[in-house]
Amino acid sequence: MSEILCSIANGIATVTLNRPEKRNALNSIVLDGLTQTFTQLETNPTVRVVIIRGEGKAFCSGLDLRELSSRQQGDADPESGVTKVFQQIERSRHPTIAMVQGDALAGGCELALHCDLRVASEAARFGMPLARLGLIIPFVLGQKLVEIIGPAFTKQILFTGHPIEAKRAYEIGMIHQLVAPSELESATMTLAGTIAENAPLSLAGMKQTILCAISLRETIQHQDLHELVNRARKSTDAKEGVQAMLEKRKPAFRGE
Repeated sequence: MSEILCSIANGIATVTLNRPEKRNALNSIVLDGLTQTFTQLETNPTVRVVIIRGEGKAFCSGLDLRELSSRQQGDADPESGVTKVFQQIERSRHPTIAMVQGDALAGGCELALHCDLRVASEAARFGMPLARLGLIIPFVLGQKLVEIIGPAFTKQILFTGHPIEAKRAYEIGMIHQLVAPSELESATMTLAGTIAENAPLSLAGMKQTILCAISLRETIQHQDLHELVNRARKSTDAKEGVQAMLEKRKPAFRGE
Protein backbone atom coordinates (compact mmCIF):
# COMPACT_ATOMS: atom_id res chain seq x y z
CA MET A 1 0.00 0.00 0.00
CA SER A 2 1.40 3.38 -1.00
CA GLU A 3 1.67 5.85 1.89
CA ILE A 4 1.30 8.82 -0.47
CA LEU A 5 -1.48 8.88 -3.06
CA CYS A 6 -1.84 11.45 -5.83
CA SER A 7 -4.65 12.01 -8.30
CA ILE A 8 -5.15 14.80 -10.85
CA ALA A 9 -8.42 16.01 -12.31
CA ASN A 10 -9.51 19.33 -13.82
CA GLY A 11 -6.21 21.00 -13.00
CA ILE A 12 -6.40 19.97 -9.32
CA ALA A 13 -3.85 17.55 -7.85
CA THR A 14 -4.93 15.85 -4.62
CA VAL A 15 -2.10 14.50 -2.49
CA THR A 16 -3.23 12.15 0.28
CA LEU A 17 -1.28 10.99 3.33
CA ASN A 18 -2.30 7.35 3.46
CA ARG A 19 -1.36 6.02 6.91
CA PRO A 20 -4.74 6.19 8.66
CA GLU A 21 -3.83 3.43 11.12
CA LYS A 22 -0.91 5.62 12.31
CA ARG A 23 -2.88 8.88 12.16
CA ASN A 24 -0.85 9.78 9.06
CA ALA A 25 2.32 10.20 11.12
CA LEU A 26 5.33 11.40 9.15
CA ASN A 27 7.94 8.68 8.77
CA SER A 28 10.81 8.54 6.28
CA ILE A 29 8.66 6.78 3.68
CA VAL A 30 5.97 9.47 3.83
CA LEU A 31 8.54 12.27 3.66
CA ASP A 32 10.29 10.68 0.68
CA GLY A 33 6.91 10.20 -0.98
CA LEU A 34 5.99 13.85 -0.50
CA THR A 35 9.34 14.94 -1.92
CA GLN A 36 8.95 12.78 -5.02
CA THR A 37 5.32 13.74 -5.54
CA PHE A 38 5.92 17.49 -5.35
CA THR A 39 8.98 17.18 -7.58
CA GLN A 40 6.81 15.54 -10.23
CA LEU A 41 3.95 18.01 -9.81
CA GLU A 42 6.31 20.95 -10.22
CA THR A 43 6.84 20.14 -13.90
CA ASN A 44 3.32 18.93 -14.68
CA PRO A 45 1.70 21.51 -17.01
CA THR A 46 -1.82 20.22 -16.33
CA VAL A 47 -1.71 21.09 -12.61
CA ARG A 48 -2.95 24.50 -11.41
CA VAL A 49 -3.48 23.88 -7.68
CA VAL A 50 -2.58 21.17 -5.13
CA ILE A 51 -4.69 19.91 -2.22
CA ILE A 52 -3.03 18.05 0.67
CA ARG A 53 -5.27 15.86 2.80
CA GLY A 54 -5.07 12.96 5.23
CA GLU A 55 -6.86 9.62 4.98
CA GLY A 56 -8.98 8.63 7.97
CA LYS A 57 -9.82 10.65 11.08
CA ALA A 58 -6.58 12.62 11.45
CA PHE A 59 -4.96 15.05 9.03
CA CYS A 60 -1.48 14.33 10.40
CA SER A 61 -0.24 13.61 13.92
CA GLY A 62 3.32 14.80 13.29
CA LEU A 63 6.56 12.83 13.33
CA ASP A 64 6.30 9.08 13.79
CA LEU A 65 7.27 8.75 17.47
CA ARG A 66 8.71 5.25 17.14
CA GLU A 67 10.99 6.37 14.34
CA LEU A 68 11.85 9.52 16.34
CA SER A 69 12.67 7.42 19.40
CA SER A 70 15.07 5.22 17.44
CA ARG A 71 16.78 8.27 15.91
CA GLN A 72 17.27 9.86 19.32
CA GLN A 73 19.95 7.27 19.94
CA GLY A 74 22.13 8.70 17.14
CA ASP A 75 23.53 12.06 16.15
CA ALA A 76 21.31 12.63 13.11
CA ASP A 77 18.80 15.48 13.14
CA PRO A 78 15.42 13.69 12.98
CA GLU A 79 13.66 16.91 11.94
CA SER A 80 15.90 18.07 9.10
CA GLY A 81 14.05 16.01 6.49
CA VAL A 82 10.72 17.35 7.71
CA THR A 83 11.80 20.97 7.39
CA LYS A 84 13.17 20.39 3.89
CA VAL A 85 9.89 18.83 2.70
CA PHE A 86 7.79 21.62 4.22
CA GLN A 87 9.94 24.24 2.52
CA GLN A 88 9.60 22.40 -0.79
CA ILE A 89 5.80 22.48 -0.43
CA GLU A 90 5.83 26.16 0.53
CA ARG A 91 8.01 27.05 -2.48
CA SER A 92 6.04 25.00 -5.00
CA ARG A 93 4.99 27.11 -7.98
CA HIS A 94 1.44 25.80 -7.50
CA PRO A 95 -0.96 27.29 -4.93
CA THR A 96 -1.50 24.70 -2.19
CA ILE A 97 -4.50 24.04 0.06
CA ALA A 98 -4.51 21.97 3.26
CA MET A 99 -7.83 20.18 3.73
CA VAL A 100 -7.91 19.47 7.47
CA GLN A 101 -10.60 17.10 8.70
CA GLY A 102 -9.13 16.11 12.08
CA ASP A 103 -6.05 16.52 14.23
CA ALA A 104 -3.13 18.48 12.76
CA LEU A 105 -0.51 18.21 15.47
CA ALA A 106 3.20 19.07 15.66
CA GLY A 107 4.58 18.36 12.18
CA GLY A 108 1.01 17.93 10.97
CA CYS A 109 0.18 21.47 12.08
CA GLU A 110 3.32 22.74 10.36
CA LEU A 111 2.44 20.83 7.19
CA ALA A 112 -0.88 22.66 7.08
CA LEU A 113 0.82 26.00 7.84
CA HIS A 114 3.27 25.54 4.97
CA CYS A 115 0.38 25.28 2.53
CA ASP A 116 -0.83 28.58 1.09
CA LEU A 117 -4.43 28.15 2.26
CA ARG A 118 -6.17 26.06 4.91
CA VAL A 119 -9.77 24.82 4.95
CA ALA A 120 -10.78 22.99 8.12
CA SER A 121 -13.65 20.99 9.48
CA GLU A 122 -15.22 22.10 12.74
CA ALA A 123 -13.97 18.77 14.14
CA ALA A 124 -10.31 19.63 13.45
CA ARG A 125 -7.72 20.53 16.07
CA PHE A 126 -4.34 22.24 15.72
CA GLY A 127 -1.46 21.98 18.16
CA MET A 128 2.30 21.94 18.76
CA PRO A 129 2.89 19.62 21.74
CA LEU A 130 6.70 19.77 21.61
CA ALA A 131 7.06 21.07 25.18
CA ARG A 132 5.27 17.92 26.32
CA LEU A 133 7.98 15.90 24.58
CA GLY A 134 10.93 17.87 25.93
CA LEU A 135 11.73 19.29 22.48
CA ILE A 136 12.23 22.78 21.06
CA ILE A 137 10.67 23.81 17.78
CA PRO A 138 13.29 24.35 15.03
CA PHE A 139 13.70 28.04 14.25
CA VAL A 140 12.26 28.02 10.73
CA LEU A 141 9.15 26.18 11.91
CA GLY A 142 8.62 28.52 14.86
CA GLN A 143 9.15 31.38 12.43
CA LYS A 144 6.27 30.08 10.31
CA LEU A 145 3.92 30.12 13.31
CA VAL A 146 4.87 33.70 14.18
CA GLU A 147 4.46 34.70 10.53
CA ILE A 148 0.88 33.42 10.41
CA ILE A 149 -0.60 33.99 13.89
CA GLY A 150 1.82 36.45 15.49
CA PRO A 151 4.00 36.13 18.60
CA ALA A 152 1.21 36.28 21.19
CA PHE A 153 -0.74 33.24 19.97
CA THR A 154 2.49 31.43 19.08
CA LYS A 155 3.51 31.70 22.73
CA GLN A 156 0.17 30.29 23.87
CA ILE A 157 0.34 27.32 21.51
CA LEU A 158 4.00 26.49 22.17
CA PHE A 159 4.07 27.11 25.92
CA THR A 160 0.92 25.10 26.76
CA GLY A 161 1.46 22.33 24.22
CA HIS A 162 -2.32 21.90 24.13
CA PRO A 163 -4.26 21.72 20.86
CA ILE A 164 -6.84 24.35 19.99
CA GLU A 165 -10.21 23.72 18.37
CA ALA A 166 -10.77 24.67 14.73
CA LYS A 167 -13.09 27.52 15.72
CA ARG A 168 -10.33 29.10 17.78
CA ALA A 169 -7.81 28.49 14.99
CA TYR A 170 -10.12 30.38 12.65
CA GLU A 171 -10.47 33.26 15.13
CA ILE A 172 -6.71 33.76 15.38
CA GLY A 173 -6.14 33.57 11.63
CA MET A 174 -4.56 30.14 11.43
CA ILE A 175 -7.12 28.87 8.92
CA HIS A 176 -8.95 30.60 6.10
CA GLN A 177 -12.27 28.77 6.00
CA LEU A 178 -14.18 26.80 8.66
CA VAL A 179 -16.96 24.44 7.60
CA ALA A 180 -19.09 21.58 8.88
CA PRO A 181 -17.43 18.15 8.51
CA SER A 182 -19.93 17.14 5.83
CA GLU A 183 -19.03 20.22 3.75
CA LEU A 184 -15.24 20.02 3.98
CA GLU A 185 -14.53 18.24 0.73
CA SER A 186 -16.97 20.27 -1.37
CA ALA A 187 -15.75 23.57 0.13
CA THR A 188 -12.12 22.66 -0.54
CA MET A 189 -12.83 21.56 -4.10
CA THR A 190 -14.81 24.74 -4.76
CA LEU A 191 -11.88 26.86 -3.56
CA ALA A 192 -9.42 24.80 -5.60
CA GLY A 193 -11.66 25.05 -8.66
CA THR A 194 -11.84 28.82 -8.34
CA ILE A 195 -8.06 29.03 -8.24
CA ALA A 196 -7.60 26.52 -11.07
CA GLU A 197 -9.72 28.67 -13.40
CA ASN A 198 -7.20 31.51 -13.17
CA ALA A 199 -4.20 32.06 -15.43
CA PRO A 200 -1.32 29.74 -14.40
CA LEU A 201 1.39 32.32 -15.13
CA SER A 202 -0.45 34.82 -12.94
CA LEU A 203 -0.78 32.32 -10.10
CA ALA A 204 2.88 31.32 -10.22
CA GLY A 205 4.01 34.94 -10.48
CA MET A 206 1.89 36.14 -7.59
CA LYS A 207 3.05 33.28 -5.40
CA GLN A 208 6.68 34.19 -6.17
CA THR A 209 5.89 37.83 -5.36
CA ILE A 210 4.62 36.84 -1.92
CA LEU A 211 7.59 34.53 -1.26
CA CYS A 212 9.97 37.33 -2.29
CA ALA A 213 8.20 39.76 0.05
CA ILE A 214 8.90 37.51 3.05
CA SER A 215 12.33 36.30 1.92
CA LEU A 216 14.23 38.47 4.41
CA ARG A 217 13.30 35.92 7.07
CA GLU A 218 15.91 33.61 5.54
CA THR A 219 18.71 36.05 6.40
CA ILE A 220 18.09 35.86 10.16
CA GLN A 221 21.01 34.21 11.94
CA HIS A 222 19.88 31.41 14.25
CA GLN A 223 22.83 29.09 14.85
CA ASP A 224 22.58 29.71 18.59
CA LEU A 225 18.95 28.61 18.51
CA HIS A 226 19.86 25.54 16.46
CA GLU A 227 22.28 24.58 19.24
CA LEU A 228 19.49 24.93 21.81
CA VAL A 229 17.22 22.73 19.71
CA ASN A 230 19.96 20.13 19.36
CA ARG A 231 20.70 20.18 23.10
CA ALA A 232 17.03 19.63 23.93
CA ARG A 233 16.75 16.88 21.32
CA LYS A 234 19.59 14.93 22.97
CA SER A 235 18.41 15.56 26.53
CA THR A 236 17.16 12.98 29.00
CA ASP A 237 13.86 14.88 29.10
CA ALA A 238 13.37 14.44 25.35
CA LYS A 239 13.89 10.68 25.57
CA GLU A 240 11.51 10.56 28.53
CA GLY A 241 8.90 12.71 26.76
CA VAL A 242 8.79 10.54 23.64
CA GLN A 243 8.78 7.30 25.66
CA ALA A 244 6.00 8.58 27.92
CA MET A 245 3.90 9.52 24.89
CA LEU A 246 4.40 6.05 23.41
CA GLU A 247 3.45 4.46 26.74
CA LYS A 248 0.50 6.85 27.18
CA ARG A 249 1.62 8.11 30.59
CA LYS A 250 2.59 11.44 32.14
CA PRO A 251 6.28 12.26 31.61
CA ALA A 252 8.61 12.90 34.56
CA PHE A 253 10.74 15.81 33.38
CA ARG A 254 13.90 16.69 35.32
CA GLY A 255 15.33 19.58 33.34
CA GLU A 256 18.32 17.62 32.07
